Amino acid sequence: MLEQTSAAKAAAPLDLRKIGAQADHWYPLAWSREVKTGRPFAGSFAGEPIVLIRPKEGAVFALEDRCAHRQVPLSKGVVNGNVVRCGYHGWSYNSEGHCVDVPYLGKGKLPNGVRAYPCHEIDGIIFIWPGSATPDAPPTKIGAGGDKSYKTRRFGEVVACHFTFMHENLMDMNHQFLHRSTTGKVYPRYLDRRVGDDWMEVDYSFMRPDEKPPLGEAVIVGAIRGQSDKAQDLMTVRTEYPHQTLKFWTSEGDPVLDVWLGYTPVDKEQRSNRTFISLSVRRPKIPFLLDVVWPIMAMFTNRVFREDREVVEMEQAAHDSQGSDWNQEVFPPIQDLRALLAANGQIIAPPATPAETN
Repeated sequence: MLEQTSAAKAAAPLDLRKIGAQADHWYPLAWSREVKTGRPFAGSFAGEPIVLIRPKEGAVFALEDRCAHRQVPLSKGVVNGNVVRCGYHGWSYNSEGHCVDVPYLGKGKLPNGVRAYPCHEIDGIIFIWPGSATPDAPPTKIGAGGDKSYKTRRFGEVVACHFTFMHENLMDMNHQFLHRSTTGKVYPRYLDRRVGDDWMEVDYSFMRPDEKPPLGEAVIVGAIRGQSDKAQDLMTVRTEYPHQTLKFWTSEGDPVLDVWLGYTPVDKEQRSNRTFISLSVRRPKIPFLLDVVWPIMAMFTNRVFREDREVVEMEQAAHDSQGSDWNQEVFPPIQDLRALLAANGQIIAPPATPAETN
């Protein structure tokens, strides 16, 4: 039976886990709080090392994280004013990546510089544009992260899986059985889906008539549900390539829960991603009520994220062991999502052979 399954998979369409993130988009590289004035911050996009610099004056900028001289990481260097100096020989680079000083050559014989990346900071996140195309307009907001009528927490970490596993995990709310010990009984009900060229979204309801909300839901929105006499329950999960959002309504108007998620591939083969989550809860009418339950909500969401991280890392391990994508997906919205991610991504170049490197 295993041989038949393997043969069937060999004839399957292109493996989604071998399609990488399309670089011509804005990707989160760091939280604003991580990039301190005068201290280089090392990050990466799909194996490409990138350093972020917050100068004493002016905006954060992003450069290729290697000196043009001896390829030593600039993130190991020193920030002087508005330039970064390599920690090896002191070569200096400005925000455009130009080499502006080589101490022992003078400024008349300056070599080529390094690549500079378009960089943008908004709502506590620093974005870079790693592609070669002319950048689109940068994001003007991240969910409700800049809205004072919401309370926001920003969290996430490196997850050892291809970013497409993250999209599928969030989009498919049928996986709530995974969180049974954390959220209690949760009954996701699929309502509808809508699909575009580079986006799709799915609607769910979690509330059964005449039933109280499950424990996990109550932790997040229970204090706010009472603001409306007309109980509603609608969650919309949207992938707008390459990012995701989740919004939850319990009444007409603004959502009570507004979540933005970004997944930035870390390594060249893109088998790991750095997940960024900006989770915003609308403040209730009772002052400080949300502040009181905030530590509980943080523990709850951390635990849910940990459970999700563990299971998607299992999926990646299975893929690596099997050598290809054996998943037998039956849920139509996820089938649509997989097609969308494949159509908007780019094939990951295979590792170079010894003959190609010689």
